[in-house]
Amino acid sequence: MRSRRKLRFRLVLSFALFGFGLSALFAVASLDIRSRVEDQLISSSLQQDIDQSVDQAINHPDEPPHSRMMEAWVKSERTLYKMPLSWQNLDTGVHDVFEAGDDGKTHHYKLAVRRKDGVIGFLRYDVSRDDLGKQQLLLAVVGAVFLFGLLSLALGLWLSRKVLKPVTQLAERLRHFRKNGKAEPLAPHFADDEVGELALALDEYSTRLTAMVERDREFNSDVSHELRTPLAVIASTTELLQGSPDLTDKLRERLKRIERASRQATEMIEALLLLSRAERRGPTRGETTDVAKVASDVIESQRPQMRDKPLEVELIVHGPLSVNAPASVLSVALTNLIGNAIKYTLEGTVTVKVEKDRIDIIDTGPGIKPEDAERLFQRGVRGEGAGGSGAGLGLAIVRRLCELYGWDVSMRPRADTNGAVASIVFQ
Repeated sequence: MRSRRKLRFRLVLSFALFGFGLSALFAVASLDIRSRVEDQLISSSLQQDIDQSVDQAINHPDEPPHSRMMEAWVKSERTLYKMPLSWQNLDTGVHDVFEAGDDGKTHHYKLAVRRKDGVIGFLRYDVSRDDLGKQQLLLAVVGAVFLFGLLSLALGLWLSRKVLKPVTQLAERLRHFRKNGKAEPLAPHFADDEVGELALALDEYSTRLTAMVERDREFNSDVSHELRTPLAVIASTTELLQGSPDLTDKLRERLKRIERASRQATEMIEALLLLSRAERRGPTRGETTDVAKVASDVIESQRPQMRDKPLEVELIVHGPLSVNAPASVLSVALTNLIGNAIKYTLEGTVTVKVEKDRIDIIDTGPGIKPEDAERLFQRGVRGEGAGGSGAGLGLAIVRRLCELYGWDVSMRPRADTNGAVASIVFQ
């Protein structure tokens, strides 16, 4: 899962890391340059000093060697054996030598060597005595790096507050609008800059979205009003026809099918109206619905789909179960789930089980793949082998209705044999 960080935190962290990194890079570069320059200056001074000492020994052999940097020796080639063995084969130039000192520690020396006209000069400079100064300089540089890092952090906090102030105000207004559920124009509260353009774009988007939602609500309201009238006529006419004494059993059965279809259409209209209102919680109006009774009615309404298939539909009730929801909502959900089970099962059994807190629809059809179980609830997605002219909206509507009332709907393949299990858990 991606870590969530506020924009200001990311800006302050980036600024502090940049300041710290730049200070550290400058410190490392300064120490390196200082070390190189110091080494070159020492080497140049040593070489110049030993050259003067050798020239003095050649021109004035009676005078002792003199050096500004101390520890100078000028020998002839005949007396070279008196010098340390490691020095005797060194060529003219400045060399790094490591020797044990009187204190038992290894010392780092710069040794300048000059060979001229049978005279050999040595000039030694103890570099180790400068280590303390280098350590102090290193500590001072490290302290400066951390100091500049803290200054960068403080400057980042101050700048981020200034730079992000309009963005923060915009986010606060959006949170306020979301909490109150009432949108107000944002652009008048901001300057004509990038944040102002963003606020203006949000205002335009909000206006278009509000108009679209309003049109959708008006359309749903108008359609439901217009459809309820003919459905009411169909229902009343069917009821009158069923009261005729001269009806045959075949005609009476067809009238019952028309009555069930009319009732299902009415229930579907009510469910779609609930979804169109986009309420966070489905209204109950104090209604308590018996799940087993609705399941029984849905099974009877779906029997014509069986036609001549060798298929049995059974209802098993393990205990009473009631939900605080309109019967129309539960009927629409079960009609889709039970109807799909009957449609995809060519032979065998469709079992509807009512438990204490759930209802399961178990079929012996071809089943579903585990990876497709969640995808089937998406709009426009149909199961493999689906025929007819369906649009793949049934399960999507079921999912939305269940989310509206806090129910958990799912599908899974059967573990023991072919088939699928659709479940609604009432919470």
